[in-house]
Amino acid sequence: MPREFEIRREVELPATPEQVWEAIATGPGNAAWLFPTEVEPREGGTSADGSTVTVWDPPRHFMVRTEGPDGWFNAVEAIVEGRQGGSTVLRWVHSGIFVDDWDNQYDSADRHTDFYLHTLGQYLRYFSGRGATFVGAEGPPSSTGPEAFGMLRRALGLGEGVAEGDRVRLAPPGLEPMDAVVDYLAPQFIGLRTADGLYRFFGRNAWGMPVGLGHHLFAGGVDQERATQAWRAWLERALAQA
Repeated sequence: MPREFEIRREVELPATPEQVWEAIATGPGNAAWLFPTEVEPREGGTSADGSTVTVWDPPRHFMVRTEGPDGWFNAVEAIVEGRQGGSTVLRWVHSGIFVDDWDNQYDSADRHTDFYLHTLGQYLRYFSGRGATFVGAEGPPSSTGPEAFGMLRRALGLGEGVAEGDRVRLAPPGLEPMDAVVDYLAPQFIGLRTADGLYRFFGRNAWGMPVGLGHHLFAGGVDQERATQAWRAWLERALAQA
């Protein structure tokens, strides 16, 4: 049965309002912490996902909204407020209507919001202003199973004793070894930060979807197609028995 939802967050970010605005209201900024979504920079403009820009007041207030049949909508609003010392408070509101499986969809969106906003903070602290190559891939259909994300964690070499803040050495088969800091660790999410990237892993099997990943790579000269193929192949190998 259709039902409205609203997810609110308030986070303090290590950046100026102008830097936060660039991250949340532009295509290159979105690619650095969320996923690539170009935005036409004006009220009444459109974004690449089909949303309409309903508020455009840089660097203070930004809102996009998508509408559909029978009153359906999906909207994201961001209010940006500078603080003394160079930090910024972001008030983030995601609202809309879920048509089916309301509790499951709300739980997924709620938990993803925390992970995405954490990634925004990591980007602004360590990589602000640097262009990102986004690499996204999804595991095989079988990775909807309950053990799939645990299998991915083991394939990364992250044992049960690993905690947020730990430094780890990863050597995923078929990929270059990397030294990383575990910047986010939850039952459904893993965040790893290297000197030139934010590596994000999503245990969407918790909500009946395939396990996935979405990386933000800040090194120059990244071949996006090649990197995507390599990580997709790694997912297939890691989750072959899921």
